[in-house]
Amino acid sequence: MIAEGCYPSYTIFNSLVHAYCKSDDFSYAYKLLKKMEKCECKPGYVVYNILIGSICSGGELPGPVTFELAEKAYNEMLSAGTVLNKVNVVSFARCLCGFGKFEKAYKVIHEMMGNGFVPDTSTYSEVIGFLCNASRVENAFFLFKEMKGTGVVPDVYTYTILIDCFSKAGIIKQAHNWLDEMVRDGCEPTVVTYTTLIHAYLKAKKVSVANELFELMIAKGCFPNVITYTALIDGYCKSGNIEKACQIYARMRGDADIPDVDMYFKIKNNVAEKPNVVTYGALVDGLCKAHKVKDARDLLETMFVDGCEPNTIVYDALIDGFCKAAKLDEAQEVFHKMVEHGYNPNVYTYSSLIDRLFKDKRLDLVLKVLSKMLENSCAPNIVIYTEMIDGLSKVAKTDEAYKLMLMMEEKGCKPNVVTYTAMIDGFGKAGKVDKCLELFREMGSKGCAPNFVTYTVLINHCCATGHLDEAYALLEEMKQTYWPKHVSSYCKVIEGYKREFILSLGLLEEVEKNGSAPIILLYKVLIDNFVKAGRLEVALELHKEVISASMSMAAKKNLYTSLIYSFSYASKIGHAFELFYDMIRDGVIPDLGTFVHLLMGLIRVRRWEEALQLSDSLCQMDINWLRREDKP
Repeated sequence: MIAEGCYPSYTIFNSLVHAYCKSDDFSYAYKLLKKMEKCECKPGYVVYNILIGSICSGGELPGPVTFELAEKAYNEMLSAGTVLNKVNVVSFARCLCGFGKFEKAYKVIHEMMGNGFVPDTSTYSEVIGFLCNASRVENAFFLFKEMKGTGVVPDVYTYTILIDCFSKAGIIKQAHNWLDEMVRDGCEPTVVTYTTLIHAYLKAKKVSVANELFELMIAKGCFPNVITYTALIDGYCKSGNIEKACQIYARMRGDADIPDVDMYFKIKNNVAEKPNVVTYGALVDGLCKAHKVKDARDLLETMFVDGCEPNTIVYDALIDGFCKAAKLDEAQEVFHKMVEHGYNPNVYTYSSLIDRLFKDKRLDLVLKVLSKMLENSCAPNIVIYTEMIDGLSKVAKTDEAYKLMLMMEEKGCKPNVVTYTAMIDGFGKAGKVDKCLELFREMGSKGCAPNFVTYTVLINHCCATGHLDEAYALLEEMKQTYWPKHVSSYCKVIEGYKREFILSLGLLEEVEKNGSAPIILLYKVLIDNFVKAGRLEVALELHKEVISASMSMAAKKNLYTSLIYSFSYASKIGHAFELFYDMIRDGVIPDLGTFVHLLMGLIRVRRWEEALQLSDSLCQMDINWLRREDKP
């Protein structure tokens, strides 16, 4: 301990901070910084770099509490007008990205520049790399532009990580622009650079462009390697051309009698690259996704024969393939082989098995798998928990699902919007709408915002149980908090939900049919239920509100027809005809079904003369005109 009134020198303080950092006692090292201030020995450049650099250096991220010390020290350092050196800037930015603080990582460079620090190529490239790996494409793009604007010349590493990032994000045109730009700047692409872009074009099914790039790569004296061939196999697998992927694999193993892939093997000295574990992993995954699970299983045996030890990725792909093919016994065989060879199953492995077990209604085994995960210190993640909650709800085990949701919170795994939505749907299907509404309020109080799918599920269940006022209030709330207006925003919302779940709500069908976000489906549910309840004013108000929105002519026709049917069926034929005239004025061409609804409505209220007149008019009309498709 440092005695009160004792004022050590900067050198002593720096040495003490360094010593405590080396022993990983960062908490006391930070206290020494505070002690320096009390001893009228203002912390400077060296001591801040020692502390922050020690916390952030190394391959692994520090703990949250420890990193909080680094952030505090960094903020104090900025206030003191001093800077990190370039090595520690990169380390600190890496940690910020690791903790999801991407915006702050982006700002670190600018803050350092404001204090006289000029980043070099490697510093910019490292931070751009961290942003790319975190899928922060926009931030990476602007940082790169700024890098060039300050006169710092990007190198092949900078360009390659950008090309890789933009390719993975599906922005292939911009990725190709980076390739052209680096060539213009005199920076020669490597085999990795070319391979990244070739892979992206194959995934996008643009084979001719991929082949042109391959030819260019060879012409530039940049010869393909095992990474290139693995990328070709993976690219063809992901584009659905599994046959071509298998042909490339066969040529790699020495089969020369496959002319369809000759262009990929015009290599130096005609020496082919042998497949490695990554190559096998790509092909096994591709075969499984192409429903050729038996061929994938044979490939696993080939690996053993060739002395190529399968890794976790290969085992996981094969287990998932067998599970999706409803071959649980075979999946379990591969699972046991995986364990026998010393590989520990991970969350992805267990997720595949749990999904299959639910589909096979093997609830007894599901809980055993969960227990096995906990026993093997493989903590279930939010995907696993949500999958189990949804699965239990679907088989009417709602109480068990809710207990599991409470347990996941106890284990430190916070439910997200998908988890809550699955649980709300479960309670709704069990007829417990009050519990649905309670859970909905709970998720809001816990900072988990509902999205369009959540509202859709809850509104549907409220309507089904006659809670129409609650359903209407939810619609009004949704308009204030979440209102998807375009397909792109809607598609973003449904990420994380299982396809089967979205299909069960009819949302994907509505998108494909109407070419817009499925707001219309939600309004139709509300309108139909309010009509059936005899609350016509609300139904008409909802109709006027949604019909004024921007939508396709087909969507408008669907909505008008549905409401005309509802009013006709409810014997409110006057309102039905008013809607029919609105439909005509709106430029929507009615089909035969619309007239049939009106006719049946007239019959239902015994307005026989008008029914006969409408029937006679239909007989005299050109039925082909009625049946023609609407023009957009």
